[in-house]
Amino acid sequence: MRRSSKKFPTDPNQLAVEIVRLSTEESIPAPEKPVPSSIARYLAKIGRQGGLKGGKARAAKLSPSKRKEIAKKAAKARWSNKG
Repeated sequence: MRRSSKKFPTDPNQLAVEIVRLSTEESIPAPEKPVPSSIARYLAKIGRQGGLKGGKARAAKLSPSKRKEIAKKAAKARWSNKG
């Protein structure tokens, strides 16, 4: 019988079930992870690529004054006392 570092339940009924399960070596099957379809893998891949270049591309398109305005708004939100 293998040892487990898992603690036993304190409820007597659950403890009894656990003892019976251990003594008969019934194992609870692990849930299977869903296998993503090829479409899901492709969409995840292109989404990741777009996310990696999105911020840099947006910043390159902005004018310096617009970037400064956005930065001021962000700093104001960051340092405001909203609780």
